[in-house]
Amino acid sequence: MAERVADRVMADLARERGGALVNYAVLLTGDSAAAQDLVQDAFVKVFVRLRTGFTPDAAEAYVRRAILTLYVDGYRRRQRWASVRHLVAAGPQERSREMEFADRIDLRAALAGLSPQERACVVLRFYEDLRVADVAAQMHLAEGTVKRYLSNAVHKLETTLGPMRELHPLDDEMVVVDRVHPTTTARG
Repeated sequence: MAERVADRVMADLARERGGALVNYAVLLTGDSAAAQDLVQDAFVKVFVRLRTGFTPDAAEAYVRRAILTLYVDGYRRRQRWASVRHLVAAGPQERSREMEFADRIDLRAALAGLSPQERACVVLRFYEDLRVADVAAQMHLAEGTVKRYLSNAVHKLETTLGPMRELHPLDDEMVVVDRVHPTTTARG
C-alpha cells in the first residue's frame, strides 16, 4: 500500500514539476542532457527508499537537494579525474576560455565560468529566490561564505556579461545597486 503511494507521489512530481526540476538542473550543469540525467539520478536516489508520509512538496524538496548534492559531488569527482587522467591517456585539447566566451556570450556560458559552489549559490539565491540564510542552510555553509561566493560570482559574471545591476543579498532586505547609474534603493 505504502509503495503505491510513493509511486503515485513520484509520478505526480515528475509530471507536474519535472520541467521545473530539469530547468533547475540546467542552470547548474549548463547542459540539457546532463541536467536530465542529473534529475533522473536524483529521482532514483530519493525514491529508492520507501518513505511514509511523503508529500509531493516534501518529495520535491528532497529531489532538489539531491540534484544539488549530486552536481557538487560529480564536479569533485570530475576534478579528481582531471588531475590523474594524464596518467592513463592523453585527452583531446581543450579550447581556451577566451574562445569559449567569444563563441557563446550568454548566461549559460557565464555560469559555466563559476565554481560549483558559486554557481550553486547564484542559482539558489537568484533562481530559487532564497535568502542568504536559507542558501547557507541548504548548502551547509556559513552566511559569510555564501555572501563571498555570491560576490565573487557577480564579479565573474560582470567580466563576461559587462556591467549589470548587481543584487546584494542582505538578511532583511534586498539592496539594488545600479552600476550604470550609481543610486542605491532598498526594497523589502
